Amino acid sequence: MNREPDFLSTLRLEDTGASTRETILTGASHWSPGGRVFGGQVLAQCIVAAQATIEGRDIHSVHGYFLRPGAIDVPITFGVERIHDGRSFATRRAQAYQNGVPIFSMIASFQTPDVGAEHQDPFPTDVPDPESLPSAASVLASIDHPTAQAWAERSIDMRHVEGSVYVDVQGARVAHQAVWFRVERDLPDDPALHRAVLAYASDLSLLEPIMRRHGMAWGTPGVKLASLDHAMWWHRDGRADEWVLYVQESPSAQGGRGLALGRMFSRDGRLLATVAQEGMMRVPADD
Repeated sequence: MNREPDFLSTLRLEDTGASTRETILTGASHWSPGGRVFGGQVLAQCIVAAQATIEGRDIHSVHGYFLRPGAIDVPITFGVERIHDGRSFATRRAQAYQNGVPIFSMIASFQTPDVGAEHQDPFPTDVPDPESLPSAASVLASIDHPTAQAWAERSIDMRHVEGSVYVDVQGARVAHQAVWFRVERDLPDDPALHRAVLAYASDLSLLEPIMRRHGMAWGTPGVKLASLDHAMWWHRDGRADEWVLYVQESPSAQGGRGLALGRMFSRDGRLLATVAQEGMMRVPADD
């Protein structure tokens, strides 16, 4: 039995009114190991909530902080404040609350479509096709553990180029990796929805280059990880139901924190988005 409902249902928020300062929406969470709300979910929900107050403009950047762990069995309230509406850009502040306490806070910028100078980093040339790599579902399906089963049943197909870090670290101890991913169902032709889904997926594996560098897997006893903040810039429209290459690296880890950077490419080589995240990583004490 699939314990995780389709995550897309969490992005259908209910408009519950507006105050003099905020538009208020509510949403639910999908099942997540440990009973905590998945950070990518609440990030994507806040993006959807902010987009609901905008017409004719696309989100191009977001900066957010994960403040407290959320509980999957408690509804989430989203408050969106209109900070600025200019001729080309608009700014929104969105916060997610449970029991009246903020669990996530972000500020996002939206832009009217425009033209200008254009360049991008090149698409990596030495990456194998996703069809040649094992899926997360095939790697995790035989593991008799609730978390492994939940991750195996995700509706986003993930395939690690260098080998996964679920149970142990496969491949070299390096601070970089690449992951192919796509949603395993057709999505509506809504660019705003695809940008929100890319944000959801951006939090699934971004801390893994830090783990890989230090030989630690998700299943390593005593390892504790948590996203602290998240920034994302969308450059070009892309489809989350088609293969996306997520190239990731970690330039530094120190003081119980690690920084990770990511770039998302469409399969035809267009740079769709850039992501940055700092995470807490606490490691087992040496014996």
